[in-house]
Amino acid sequence: MRLAGDVALVTGGGAGIGEAIAHRLARDGAAVLVADLLPDRAERVAAEIAAAGLRAAPFALDVAEEDQAAAAVAEAEARFGPLRLAICNAGITDRVPALEMSRVAFERVIRTNLTGCFVTAQAAARAMVRNGGAEGGGGRIVTTSSVSGQFAGTGRVAYGASKAGIINLTQVLAMELAPHGILVNCVAPGPTQVARTAHGPRQRAAFLNHMAMDRYATPEEVAAAVAFLCSADAGFVTGHVLNVDGGFAAAGVLYDPADGP
Repeated sequence: MRLAGDVALVTGGGAGIGEAIAHRLARDGAAVLVADLLPDRAERVAAEIAAAGLRAAPFALDVAEEDQAAAAVAEAEARFGPLRLAICNAGITDRVPALEMSRVAFERVIRTNLTGCFVTAQAAARAMVRNGGAEGGGGRIVTTSSVSGQFAGTGRVAYGASKAGIINLTQVLAMELAPHGILVNCVAPGPTQVARTAHGPRQRAAFLNHMAMDRYATPEEVAAAVAFLCSADAGFVTGHVLNVDGGFAAAGVLYDPADGP
């Protein structure tokens, strides 16, 4: 159990990638506060982890509210001890063309994805600094971006902007928090098989045509990358964006030469 004794906060932990992260960190030995906007989802995931003999508790959280983010950190520490791991994973999407997207819809995505990531990371980092910084072993913050934050995609004006912002936010936090022994990194999943994805056949084909590995990721594969960044094996890694994308970012023109020019 390479995270034995650690305390983790996972936002968006009630479904999809966040759910897989909560389960993985718990299996690796961490006590996990499963935070989600929907209390019943957080309660279900925490109950599943506890039923496996591991440590977890649920927490209802709107990630963009500063007081709620601070309360989540306080709850994690009250239940389990000093916070060491914070996974800023909560996010939403809205596939609307730029010319049709309202300002309200745009700001809703930015508020949850980017502002929520900042507010949660800030609350967690403040606690980690209070807990002793470098002398106390620091901590780890892992954010969730996307390949949509690295490449343009139609219908992703708000989502892509939010995820691009998370990448730079991660890098700035990594620079500022390094003196406190806090490492800050980012995972950038490619298309991942979760209920929220719900890609139709044309969208699915568009993704797969640009990938070396001819399939979507599983949430567990993304969770494994997060677990690595939380572990001692990543002790000299900070400010890094780890793509979990089946080769999406590396691809150029993909075709079978046997099909002719």
